[in-house]
Amino acid sequence: MKTVLVTGGAGYIGSHVVKALGERGYRVVTFDNLSAGHRWAVLHGELIEGDLLDKRSLDGLFAARRFAAVMHFAAHIAVPESVAEPLKYYVNNVAGTLNLLEAMRRHGCGRLIYSSSAAVYGIPRVIPVPEEAPPAPVNPYGHTKAMLEQVLRDMARAGDLAYTSLRYFNVAGADPDGRLGEGKDWAPHLITVSVRAALGRRAGVTVYGTDYPTPDGTGVRDYIHVSDLAEAHVLCLEPLLAGGESAVYNCGYGRGHSVLEVVNTVKEVTGVDFPVEFAGRRAGDPPALVADSGRIRRVLGWEPRFDDLRRIVETAWRWEMKRGE
Repeated sequence: MKTVLVTGGAGYIGSHVVKALGERGYRVVTFDNLSAGHRWAVLHGELIEGDLLDKRSLDGLFAARRFAAVMHFAAHIAVPESVAEPLKYYVNNVAGTLNLLEAMRRHGCGRLIYSSSAAVYGIPRVIPVPEEAPPAPVNPYGHTKAMLEQVLRDMARAGDLAYTSLRYFNVAGADPDGRLGEGKDWAPHLITVSVRAALGRRAGVTVYGTDYPTPDGTGVRDYIHVSDLAEAHVLCLEPLLAGGESAVYNCGYGRGHSVLEVVNTVKEVTGVDFPVEFAGRRAGDPPALVADSGRIRRVLGWEPRFDDLRRIVETAWRWEMKRGE
């Protein structure tokens, strides 16, 4: 049984990955400062409270254990906040990750799975967007992800590590078993926002932009269920531990849904006609952002189980109802 360190493993995506790893028989150690995560979300292994900005804490963590690999999720993720508070994002996302990479090198841990984002593409010229598309981020959050992908490429060329970078598209939904889901009260994601509006926890939903060159004028996004994303991480880990080469994969389904389509699906699933307001476009929002996910399917044999918008919404709805009990 190999031991995997999961930074940010108490958060939304990280906790689902911890669950998937534990169910596959891996020993898991979660390292999280609990600023956006929760103790109850760590279903397997050990939880150590700590911060990537604390180099001494990181050294102690690696000195006390031998990790076969690291999965790194500990990042700030809210795009509007990154625009308003860019330094917060560069300090946490970039400096914190550099501290982690330094600790890995000092202690001889050379395998990393990095939580990246479709935000590295900015406003892509080709849809679906392939991994070969040049990085062109348009906000500080996207810049932090693109910067660190460059760091990883340089370290891999220098022989310091092998890595897999997973570029997530719009992650949504909740654990079908009902044990995990989005725990943040401020979660900005459309499906979570819409479901919470249906439950009366929000006044309604605001749709930003109605004049995009899309079928209904609203932005189109590729929504991936969080459990399918967690499975992708486990699939990446196995060849990496076996000595595989570094790689970059898009994580999406390869087809998009508009904002209005998502909102209407939530209304259908919940049976609640919550208020919807319309506003102008937000700066930097692309008309469409859909993954070309052919590479991860071909190379790793990734076969999503929840590639259905209604099913994604249903799992989110069940989780939010349970969370409110």
